[in-house]
Amino acid sequence: MAKLRAHHVRLIAFIQATEDKDKVLEAVATFIPEEIDEDDIIFDIDETKGFFGNPIKVVNVEINRSGAVRQFIDYLKRLLRGEDRNYLLEHLDEKVDEEGTFYVRFNKQKAYLGEPAVEDCDDAIQVRIKVKAFPMRKETVVKAVREWLEE
Repeated sequence: MAKLRAHHVRLIAFIQATEDKDKVLEAVATFIPEEIDEDDIIFDIDETKGFFGNPIKVVNVEINRSGAVRQFIDYLKRLLRGEDRNYLLEHLDEKVDEEGTFYVRFNKQKAYLGEPAVEDCDDAIQVRIKVKAFPMRKETVVKAVREWLEE
């Protein structure tokens, strides 16, 4: 079984003034496995303003402990539908940066409904996985993520 190893995971979501905060938080919670201890999750909501001065809240969730990161990655893989895996495989080079971070965006509304779906949209829940690979080069990370997705 191909395991994807990672240093940490970060989830980011924006709560617009017109959105229900609890619903967005519930959508974000879709991606957090119940097995992860609350102490292993760093949760923060920052308040900022949009381009036109509208209030926006930024939800940040970080998972740093290695056991919790593994649980998250295994859970995320189970959440990915076949067409999502195929999409990520087709666009993998665009989804990994030079520092070894793997980026995936999920439709916020579908996540709230319990049907997480990969979608490159602005109104998304962003998942950022800082992958462990040796040597740390984009090509090595792409290869590791590809093996994980294909399995």
